[in-house]
Amino acid sequence: MSESTNKSGPETVLIIDFGSQYAQLIARRVREAGAFSLLVAPDTPIEAFNEHNLVGIILSGGPSSVNEEGAPRCSEEIFNLGVPVLGICYGMQLACSLLGGKVEGAHAREYGRSSLQVVKNEGLFRGIPADTAVWMSHGDQVESLGDTFDVLATTSTCPMAAVAHKTIPFYGVQFHPEVTHTPHGVELLRNFLYEICNIKGTWRMTDFMEQQCKLIKEKVGDKKVLCGLSGGVDSSVVAALIHKAIGHQLVCVFVDNGLLRKNEKEFVETTFRDHFDIDLRVADAAYTFLTDLEGVTEPQLKRTKIGHQFIEIFKESASEIEKESGEGFDYLAQGTLYPDVIESGHGYSGEAANIKLHHNVGGLPEELGFDLIEPLRDLFKDEVRKLGEVLGLPDGLIWRHPFPGPGLAVRCLGDITEEKLRVLRDCDEILLEEIVAANLYRHTDQVFAVLLPVQSVGVMGDGRTYESVVAIRAVETQDFMTADWARIPYDVLATVSNRIINEVRGVNRVVYDISSKPPATIEWE
Repeated sequence: MSESTNKSGPETVLIIDFGSQYAQLIARRVREAGAFSLLVAPDTPIEAFNEHNLVGIILSGGPSSVNEEGAPRCSEEIFNLGVPVLGICYGMQLACSLLGGKVEGAHAREYGRSSLQVVKNEGLFRGIPADTAVWMSHGDQVESLGDTFDVLATTSTCPMAAVAHKTIPFYGVQFHPEVTHTPHGVELLRNFLYEICNIKGTWRMTDFMEQQCKLIKEKVGDKKVLCGLSGGVDSSVVAALIHKAIGHQLVCVFVDNGLLRKNEKEFVETTFRDHFDIDLRVADAAYTFLTDLEGVTEPQLKRTKIGHQFIEIFKESASEIEKESGEGFDYLAQGTLYPDVIESGHGYSGEAANIKLHHNVGGLPEELGFDLIEPLRDLFKDEVRKLGEVLGLPDGLIWRHPFPGPGLAVRCLGDITEEKLRVLRDCDEILLEEIVAANLYRHTDQVFAVLLPVQSVGVMGDGRTYESVVAIRAVETQDFMTADWARIPYDVLATVSNRIINEVRGVNRVVYDISSKPPATIEWE
């Protein structure tokens, strides 16, 4: 059982990530069970563990072999912290090795579903059937443990599929309880948290909100914070949270780059200036952006130009506000999320880190010389939406589909003109109206129209036309890393097509994109 602690903050489970593709999934499962969780690198100093209200530690799986040179390891001191430790796959093998066991290459490697026989139906396996399916993915396994461990479960090829140390609160499982392919895996993780770690399960989004408000107040003091508001979910939740914490010490800047959806500026102004009484400044920079993009057709050049102009306009806006008020800004607020931090390798040096550089992690703060405030950097996307609900943001904003930073520039293929943007906005508005009317908006993850740089022959009335082609893109995804095209009902597609061709001047053909990601990307450019 875990020792009680007087440390403030939420009950926290630290997950030492050895490079598992499922590490983030473990973190989510813990949070869903009612405890806070964070991923840490194997070489995290043991002193850092004591900074948290620590109730448990989980050692993730990973692609390495415990016996190979350079394999990631963690400090043996984790077993002296007075909290239970659960090892999963590689995490089990490493811990057993550190505690005197022997790990060898398995005689029969297990990949996929396997049948598990539970030996001790208590503690970790309380309420779990004696025979159950689990998901295995390992080449090594524990071969011998001596008399300091109890065997909790076995498979036909893995006699030590789950173990517990007799004197140290360590438990190990060779399979992956965090994946859906292990039917009772969530129950096992909850058993570890509630039966072994003795968590109270009190972590809630309201607690997170109150804690962040307190931290923001302490960090900012009487200084001012600048926030770039895009109208998307992340920046909107950041703005609402910081405003709740420090009120009018927050100033938001919304840059109208001329590449927004129809009525987007009005929507943002109404929501934040009127509903939340936030100090919102709108930079009308459409002419500057569109002039700079004139004749540009290459997608990456579009993105580069838009990014550069955004920084320049944002800097100008910040300077104007400072001159007007006589006060400078010390902090810049950003909507960086937990997956962004992990994938970019910032603030975490785990074995699976540094996958990509994310647009929210670096760049603008260096240009402006501000300190960063990133109150969402420990949250997943669905948790950000929950926080938005707690903050009172309208459903229409919380559940908005993602909109690319370069806006309609990457949905208007080829060169960009005011007329093409008009056509695209009108098409996009009709598409979203019909998706909402068909109750499909919350069942899809991203839906939008794309104006193609081709024209086709058509017949309208009794005359021949030669007008633009519009593509419809609708996808379903869990993480936006992979995606499948959404099976929109034919009658809905027919209505969208008929309305676009009949109502939008300049379009005579509508096509539907049925490519998945990969190999295609979600956006066309």
